[in-house]
Amino acid sequence: MINVKKQIEYWISSSASDIETAELLIKNIKIINGLFFCHLVLEKAIKAHVVKSTKQIPPKSHNLIFLLEKTKLEIKPDDEIFFGILMRYQLQGRYPDYEPIIPNRLKAEEYLNKTKRIFKWLKEQL
Repeated sequence: MINVKKQIEYWISSSASDIETAELLIKNIKIINGLFFCHLVLEKAIKAHVVKSTKQIPPKSHNLIFLLEKTKLEIKPDDEIFFGILMRYQLQGRYPDYEPIIPNRLKAEEYLNKTKRIFKWLKEQL
């Protein structure tokens, strides 16, 4: 049996650290790396909810929609579309031959702000 509280704390604290990293990277025009971390923030926060819902260690998956389906969360359609956008940027960090279109800094900052908003909402739901 896992310690649910400890697991949730792990995923959320790790996610909070990653949002700071995403912000620094985007600020320093490391857009693709920053968006990779935006994805990571939401992945980890959703994994906290998987633990909460299932009382088990979350699957070793990076697919935000798949992970979300393992929770009791209901998200807005616009946020689900955003998850699809972020999914493009997590691949580049894992598969070097995948080259997504890199948005400009303003768009990346918009994605960062959206990530922060969703992360805040995910924390509030715990």
